[in-house]
Amino acid sequence: MEAAQVEEALKVLDASLSHIKWRLKSSAKRRLQIDVLALCSGMRPVVMIDYGGKMPELQEHLCAFLDHSQKESPIFEQLRVMVIEDMIYLIHVEEMAKYVSSSLSSEVELLLVDLEEDPPKMRRLDDKHLLGMQLISIQKLFSLYFPLEGMRNDLLPPNRTEPRADTNSLSEPINSKSSLLMDLSSCMHDTKVTVPTINGWLLGYPVVYLFTKDHIGDAVYNLSTKFLRIYKILIRRNSTPNKGSPLEELMSFSVPYDMSMRGSNEPWAEMFLTHLQSKWERCKQTWSSLEMEPAQLFHWKRCCMMLKSLFPFGILTTLDGQHYIPTLMKDIK
Repeated sequence: MEAAQVEEALKVLDASLSHIKWRLKSSAKRRLQIDVLALCSGMRPVVMIDYGGKMPELQEHLCAFLDHSQKESPIFEQLRVMVIEDMIYLIHVEEMAKYVSSSLSSEVELLLVDLEEDPPKMRRLDDKHLLGMQLISIQKLFSLYFPLEGMRNDLLPPNRTEPRADTNSLSEPINSKSSLLMDLSSCMHDTKVTVPTINGWLLGYPVVYLFTKDHIGDAVYNLSTKFLRIYKILIRRNSTPNKGSPLEELMSFSVPYDMSMRGSNEPWAEMFLTHLQSKWERCKQTWSSLEMEPAQLFHWKRCCMMLKSLFPFGILTTLDGQHYIPTLMKDIK
């Protein structure tokens, strides 16, 4: 993205939020700005939206936001809203297709932390392991939705209705073949792979927690005595001369301490940073710097207690702390 495109994107973002009357807190608005720029500049193919409200209103607002933004600027034309069960994402269709393809060709190595074993063990993704095989099958299914030649709208469920991306009436339904919204919850049918594992892969984490739907309790128990290291990827946006731009969090994730004792010098961490830097080299006009920060250590059980106090309705049965614990620690500091 050229500097002028960045400024245009931010102006359209502000105008769209105002037009649909989506009132975000300043911190949530800043995160949306960073997430949208990360998508449009090619730094990330997918971001999870865990701010700005709850479902289904959040989905309605995101669709309305994209609907208005795409009418105002072609910069937003590749962005879509994607839903998988209770999770909601913004995606860049073209970058998503490239990411799925690179995952299947193992261009970027994905490491899995098997939480069904105590202590948890790190393994590589392969089809010799049942869950690994099923995860690869899900990736192949995603490749049908996101082929390199363009998104296949004909593969979307034809009979479902979703909230209309209409800035005047957010509740009027339209057919789910809308180019704005993709509900891929069906990808989770007939598999033992959990949403946290898919979430970790989609968000581009180099290390992803792995456990089956039948062993969620075991996974929680096996982490209950473990310390986690929080890794943060920090990025700085190019700004106008004499106007400094602060470091912003592009993404963050957790890894068990036993697998991250060397911090950023872990082989997998070095490979991941090299991969991110190669992306950054292609979009230096948007981002002036990128760095990895192996941050604090936190006790998983203590974090879960705080998470349960914030989310008392069993969120830990469907969402993992790999994403939410870094977010929580940032919010309570």
